[in-house]
Amino acid sequence: MEKSIVLFVYLFLFTIFSSFSFAEITTESPLSVGQTLSSSNGVYELGFFSFNNSQNKYVGIWFKGIIPKVVVWVANRESPVVDSSAYLSITINGSLLLFNGKDSLVWSSGGTSTSNGSRAKLSDKGNLIVTENVSGNTIWESFEELGDTLLPSSPLMYNLATGKKRVLTSWKSQNDPSPGNFLAQITPQEPSQLITMNGSTRYYRSGPWAYPKFTGTPLMDDTLASPFSFQQDANVSGSFSYEDRSSQLSSVVLTPEGSLKRFRRSGADWEVPFKAPANLCEVYGACGPFGLCVSSVPLKCKCFKGFVPKSTDEWRKGNWTGGCGRRTELFCHGNSTSKSANGFHPVPNIKPPDFYKFVSSVDIEACRQSCLHNCSCLAFAYISGIGCLVWNQELIDIMQFSEGGELLFIRLASSELGGNINKKIIAASVVSLSLFVLLCSAAFCFWRYRLKHIAMISKEASRDAWRKGLKPHVSGLNFFDMNTIQTATNNFSLSNKLGQGGFGSVYKGKLQDGKEIAVKRLSSSSGQGKEEFMNEIVLISKLQHNNLVRILGCCIEGEEKLLIYEFMLNKSLDNFLFDSRKRIEIGWPKRFNIIQGIARGLLYLHRDSRLRVIHRDLKVSNILLDEKMNPKISDFGLARMYQGTEYQNNTRRVVGTLGYMSPEYAWTGTFSEKSDIYSFGVLLLEIISGEKISRFINGEEGKTLLSYAWESWCENGGIDLLDQDVADSCNPSEVGRCVQIGLICVQHQPAGRPNTLALLSMLTTTSDLPLPTQPTFVVHSRDEESMSKDLMTVNEMTLSVILGR
Repeated sequence: MEKSIVLFVYLFLFTIFSSFSFAEITTESPLSVGQTLSSSNGVYELGFFSFNNSQNKYVGIWFKGIIPKVVVWVANRESPVVDSSAYLSITINGSLLLFNGKDSLVWSSGGTSTSNGSRAKLSDKGNLIVTENVSGNTIWESFEELGDTLLPSSPLMYNLATGKKRVLTSWKSQNDPSPGNFLAQITPQEPSQLITMNGSTRYYRSGPWAYPKFTGTPLMDDTLASPFSFQQDANVSGSFSYEDRSSQLSSVVLTPEGSLKRFRRSGADWEVPFKAPANLCEVYGACGPFGLCVSSVPLKCKCFKGFVPKSTDEWRKGNWTGGCGRRTELFCHGNSTSKSANGFHPVPNIKPPDFYKFVSSVDIEACRQSCLHNCSCLAFAYISGIGCLVWNQELIDIMQFSEGGELLFIRLASSELGGNINKKIIAASVVSLSLFVLLCSAAFCFWRYRLKHIAMISKEASRDAWRKGLKPHVSGLNFFDMNTIQTATNNFSLSNKLGQGGFGSVYKGKLQDGKEIAVKRLSSSSGQGKEEFMNEIVLISKLQHNNLVRILGCCIEGEEKLLIYEFMLNKSLDNFLFDSRKRIEIGWPKRFNIIQGIARGLLYLHRDSRLRVIHRDLKVSNILLDEKMNPKISDFGLARMYQGTEYQNNTRRVVGTLGYMSPEYAWTGTFSEKSDIYSFGVLLLEIISGEKISRFINGEEGKTLLSYAWESWCENGGIDLLDQDVADSCNPSEVGRCVQIGLICVQHQPAGRPNTLALLSMLTTTSDLPLPTQPTFVVHSRDEESMSKDLMTVNEMTLSVILGR
């Protein structure tokens, strides 16, 4: 009996120590064969593994507890170890070293860093991270050296400035992790696309990215598309990643056969909700140049209208790679074309061809004209979420879907378009004129009969037209009738009035169910017309974030246009900030919380929302406060959607509020993400100082708020800029850091300002900040207003001059 107990204890201890799980790898505790390193959430595990009891051992990361083992990263892909005494150690300078037995180095993590000691830990996202002991700074991470697997938060990326690039490389086989023939990467073109290479040739192409999906995958529904995200700074860098918001295990794998597959754990099995290429039609260039691959079984190739197979014999044999050629050559002279000599044939449901070029264009007609007047342009497409793309060389890798896809316009000779264009135009004009005369006659006959009903009809038609205009853009929008709103606001009584803005008045109301609302009543003389009204409804109804105000519905009746919002108990920020009594209620901690909340809302607008939005009128009065003093950005009448992260556009109508407008927008009408950053910088300095930028201009010293903030920062780090009424509640280093961030945001050149992601990082971390230069954009006093009459601010209706200092 005693022998049995001793034997049991021995076996128990042997089992424990042979599979001991480490928390981290240090210089004193390397990882040996039989030991593992686990993430704190128990999802991932790192250790030694082998295939089919082979002597070859690899260090890798896998999903813990899943059988058979699913490896997501391998360190020594090309150099397996065979010695059972192999171990993985870490140097004091942060380099991971894999030894095959004593002193036989087979793999290392590369570069080292001068440090006071280091350690390696497996994060909850499956990232093996080497950190410096004292500072906690990351020295190296496995996400920098991807294998064949993409995990959530481990992006593919490129950076042309630094030369860094992260790609997926397939295994040679299911049991050999050494690099195979296939490589998946994102391209540095604009917009970017995902490409799989087989050696030096292209094997699969996703088509350009148009949020929230790749154009080559038109049936990508919300379930499939929502995890994926693409960030791109034009001509500099880009990254593609995905998030899995569920608790399920998931990964994207480049298989040894060249397929990109997304795996998702479901019970005891793995689902594959996405695979590319999914069929032979998606294999690159299946039908050759100007060949159109029709998604069907079996694969079917055809030539575009106006094109014929280059080799009829090969085409009949099913060898389509030679593609098609034009039946009639294009007529082109110089740098322009005659409209009578060329035209465009539309082809629907298309995966856009390869080798596209992005052209800045405001709409499809401008895109068409850009292509028409360029002899080398062979096709164009205007794609939602991208804009104008043109093609200047052979069209290749084109697929036609049964539904979805994009509309491609191919350039053809007029003879291929069927008929004389001028004759068609003349005939259409004659028919249109005849119909116009008949309609005018009929209208005159019924005019008297309908005269006394015209007011009522006009009223109803106007309301219906507004609704029809909104319904395609906003599903489920609530339309309130005027009687309901009048009852809720006590017929817009002065006692219910919350405030007055440039576009009208805001009233408090209470619906019959007791719900409190805020009603924005647009005045007929406000300058906000149908475009701005619809723009605000469409945008804000599709934007959902804790730091954005929520719209409940609208009311349209006759000339009346009303927007109904959730009621904000504490009204707008300016009611506190610029009130001598209320300003003490928002001490520095509350102000700092408001600053961070505004930045989070701005990040959502610029980067994280389904729509990418530039606000164009960010100011104190457009920041509302709920009952917990949480900030919410409001007033989206002037906002505009955009694509990418560094998008710029121009407008002939410069609108906004003087003092908050960036120099490039005020002078040239050019607006971008950096325009909102400038406005945020002004807003930030106002919150710190408790002074309104326009009011500060008329101060006794004659300085602008920006110049005063600069002098304060240069002299004492900006601490004396803080509103003295709340100085006792402040953290001096936090205030000084915020003043510096504000000055960085109001730099004269857009390139000197941070993007929104970097801005939020500055506000929420203690990382080093760049040094600002002296602000040069100054709003002068009103005695100089007569010098310029071409800049009108909608919200304050003032004429002002803007000069550089």
